[in-house]
This record gives sequence, structure tokens and C-alpha cells, in this order.
Amino acid sequence: MKQQHKQNHLLCFLLPCLLLSIPFFSEARFVVEKNSLSVTSPESIKGTHDSAIGNFGIPQYGGSMAGTVIYPKENQKSCKEFSDFSISFKSQPGALPTFLLVDRGDCFFALKVWNAQKAGASAVLVADNVDEPLITMDTPEEDVSSAKYIENITIPSALVTKTFGEKLKKAISGGDMVNLNLDWREAVPHPDARVEYELWTNSNDECGVKCDMLMEFVKDFKGAAQILEKGGYTQFRPHYITWYCPHAFTLSRQCKSQCINKGRYCAPDPEQDFSSGYDGKDVVVENLRQLCVYKVANETGKPWVWWDYVTDFQIRCPMKEKKYNKECADSVIKSLGIDSRKLDKCMGDPDADSDNPVLKEEQDAQVGKGSRGDVTILPTLVVNNRQYRGKLEKSAVLKALCSGFEETTEPAICLSTEMESNECLDNNGGCWQDKSANITACKDTFRGRVCECPLVDGVKFKGDGYSHCEPSGPGRCTINNGGCWHEERDGHVFSACVDKDSVKCECPPGFKGDGVKKCEDINECKEKKACQCPECSCKNTWGSYECSCSGDLLYIRDHDTCISKTGSQVKSAWTAVWLIMLSLGLAAGGAYLVYKHRLRVSFSLL
Repeated sequence: MKQQHKQNHLLCFLLPCLLLSIPFFSEARFVVEKNSLSVTSPESIKGTHDSAIGNFGIPQYGGSMAGTVIYPKENQKSCKEFSDFSISFKSQPGALPTFLLVDRGDCFFALKVWNAQKAGASAVLVADNVDEPLITMDTPEEDVSSAKYIENITIPSALVTKTFGEKLKKAISGGDMVNLNLDWREAVPHPDARVEYELWTNSNDECGVKCDMLMEFVKDFKGAAQILEKGGYTQFRPHYITWYCPHAFTLSRQCKSQCINKGRYCAPDPEQDFSSGYDGKDVVVENLRQLCVYKVANETGKPWVWWDYVTDFQIRCPMKEKKYNKECADSVIKSLGIDSRKLDKCMGDPDADSDNPVLKEEQDAQVGKGSRGDVTILPTLVVNNRQYRGKLEKSAVLKALCSGFEETTEPAICLSTEMESNECLDNNGGCWQDKSANITACKDTFRGRVCECPLVDGVKFKGDGYSHCEPSGPGRCTINNGGCWHEERDGHVFSACVDKDSVKCECPPGFKGDGVKKCEDINECKEKKACQCPECSCKNTWGSYECSCSGDLLYIRDHDTCISKTGSQVKSAWTAVWLIMLSLGLAAGGAYLVYKHRLRVSFSLL
């Protein structure tokens, strides 16, 4: 099966054809990437349906869009500009966006969408004209006239089946308002905190409009790609397509000029002219070099260097300036500090009559595995093993990558204002918050927001995240006093927060109350809880009391009593102490004499 797959691709090679416009063959397993489409009204066609994402425009990966479907009475295939019919689809203030339903046929898919976009449509649904499984709407083959408008398509589009399209038309013609949601939230799997993605690209820079778009994308996306890779948020890998020349043709002029390793790895001639300019094998060798740049950089823990090399090579070594060669490539490699000896070892000998391990691995990777189909179109972006559909443009691709993260694990670049609005800014997203402590349970995510009790300075809050969150565990009293009562007066601060397993809030000594909302001062004087000796005079204070003794007496707080503090009385007190100690000494001495006398008597009796 794999051998047949390679030989079918060779048909394109022998014609020849452009590397970036490969036709599909019946043996190839092409996977159509879909998104959900949900009709919310009318009731008669309410439900969820599949639609195939267009391979141009900007699908709203990770998001959804609600709108009203309109089927035009004129220009129903959208092959002409709607302004010629004085038709506009611009939504009125406060109204839902317009989703234009058009028919397949007579012109390119991309032209239909472009005409609808210019007329004010927010999205386009193309109804198939034959009963068949959904296909992917692609851009036209190399066509300079269409390149300009394809580049400017910014609205999403999708193909729907003929049967479903007829249901929509019937409901609209019957006077029903047809509302539906386009949902791209599950278009890319998002299982964990890291996104794996790969870009099937090409070093050929003279293959037309699509090559120009690819080169521009690599330059624009380089910064974002390196931020994601350096932060460990993504795992990126570049890929390059090559073809196989059957053994019977390896000595032909075509194979010799377009292949290396005796016909094992081939690429079309850049100018489609075997007698001049660069050969296809020049492209294969540079593709191999770029693969090895990635492998060598990845071994040193810096896979993002690939983006530096590719963008620098594009700028410094273009084909049109006749600098697309090893000498120029070596100068780029040297400037980036890449180990040239490791690179040469990785590339091997292009004239050897043997397999090249790097390129053989690439040919095997072209064949679809799991949920991913065969890679037959260049450029192709694959995110979490799902082929990306849409415009190869920085913000569009970044949206697709960001939708591949598990919710709440997205890096900051995915939550920038350029990418999306912060849903926590409006009414705190409907989540719990403590305005006084500036703490919130609202977490903005690429797909919206979640209400999740936060972790603040090592202290975890617990609760439902919507109406209630409270700190728990050690250190909780440092965060807004653990949600307990606290108050400050005249430089004195009291808190009811205690770090106990069974008790969280308890009024401190000198106060009484629930410890959460209220703690009131105890009037020790009035309640006769202190300062009750006859000579005492009591004065209540906030959280405590003051007790003084009459005359020349000193208050002893621990015993709630008054004692004299004059010198004579102190001296008398010391005299009494000495007398007591002397008495105790005499008693001890007498006891010892008695004990000794009894001991002597005991020995005399033996």
C-alpha cells in the first residue's frame, strides 16, 4: 500500500507538476477536518450537523459563533459581486451576524467566500450540489488573479451536505428565522498542557504565490513559535515531502536532475526547466539540511534555532539572487553557532546508492496515522495530530495552537488582547471575588473563563468558585485574616483567625462573638471577671482592662491582688522569709540527728 502510494505521487513528479499543488489520488487517505454546526431554530430542523472547514479564511479555533442564516434570492452561487445586485449582508446594530448560504458550482470556493465577505457576511456555508461525503474546500491552483483575494479572506467558511443545505433553504423560503451556532471548540484536540504541532514545508522559494505565503508566514510566526517552544508549551517539528523515482527511470534525465541517493528522494524542478536554473535535487539537499539543522539543534536542547536558520536562509540565500547554495547556507550555519560537523554527519552522502535515514523517516511520516490523513498538500500544519484548515497566517495559526491546550493551561501569549477578550473583566465573569483583598476565582482562558478558587502566596482557597471561596491550611491567616473578624484601633490589631484543624475563627481573649462577622469587647470590670480585690480600682479598655490599687499598693495581675510596694514593708517581708528559711533549716538538722541516732542503735543490736 505504501509503495503504491509513493508511485502514485510519482505520476505528479513525471508530469511534472508544482510541489505545492499535489492532486489527490484514490489510494491516498485524506482526512476532512470538521466542526460542529448546531441549528437552534426553527424547531423543525433543530439539531447538530457536521460541516467541513474550508482550507482558507480564518476559522475561529477554540471558539464559537452564533448567527442568522440568509439564502440570497439572486447570485445564489456567489460567483459575482453582490454589489452588482445592490445586496448587502451587513448586520444591523444589536442583530446577530449574517451567515450566508450559497450553492456550490460555477466558480472557486474561495471566490464565493470573498464575494460574501465584501458584501458584509460574517461566515459562509456552501451547500454541496451532489450527494457525497463532505470534502475540504481548497484554494485554486496557482493563479495570480485569485491570490490577492485569497490572502484577504478573514471570515470562516464551511461546506455542508446537499441534504442539509436543502433543509436550510426550505426553512428560509417558508419564512422561518434560521439561527445556528458554528462551533470550533473541539476542532483541535486539547488533552494536556502541551501542544504538539508540525509544519510540512519546503525550502523552494520560487514556486509561486503559495511559496511566498509560506515564506511570509515563517518569518511572521518565528517570534511566537520560539516563545512557545522556549517556555516548554509546545513541541514543534518540521517536515519536508520528497518523492520516489521507480528504478526503471533512475538513469533518466528527469530523475538525475530531481533526485538524490539514486532516485530515492526527489523534488520537482523549481523552474520546471531541466536545462537551466536550479534542479529539484538542489531543493532536496536544502530540505535535508534544514531537517538536520532541527535535529542537531534539538539534541542541544534548542530546537527553536530551526526558525532562525530558515528565516535567515530565506533572506540571505534566495534563488532569484543565485545564492541558494551550500556556501551561503554554511555562512548562515556559522553565524548561528550550529555544529557544522554534526550537520554534515546527519546529512550523509547524497550520491550514495543507499537510504538516507533522515529522508526515509520523512517519507514514512507522509503516510497518515491514527486520526491524521496523508499529507498531500504543501504547506500543511498539523496540530495535536489534526490537520489545520484555514489561512496560514500568524494570528489564525496561533488561535489553532492555543485551542490545543487543556483549559487553564494556556500560556500568556494565548490570552493577549490581540488574541481574545478577557471575560473576567465583565462582572468578574460571574465568579467569586474578594474586592478588599483583590482576590478572584475567575480565570480567563482561551475558550472563555472558569470559576476556580485560587492559590494565593502558597495558600489554597477552597469552595465552589462561584459564590464561596475561603483559605485553608497553614498560613491561611495571612490571607485576609482567613475570612475571620479582625479590627484595628489606636495601633492595636486583633484577629479571630486561628490555625486549628477544628476551629477556624475564634474571638481572641478579651472579646466575645462568632469570630467571623463579629467580636465584641468584654467589659471585665462590669462583668466582674477581673480586678475584684477590695483595694482594686477597675477601668475597661478595648480587648483588655486596667486595674490599679489604692494608696501605696502594687497590683499583681496573675493573682488579682494588691501588695505593698514601700521599703520598710519589703524589708519586713524579707526578714520573715529569712526566719522561715532558718526554721526549715533547724527542723532539717534535728531530723538528721534523730535518723543518725536510730541508725547507731540498729547496728549495736546486730
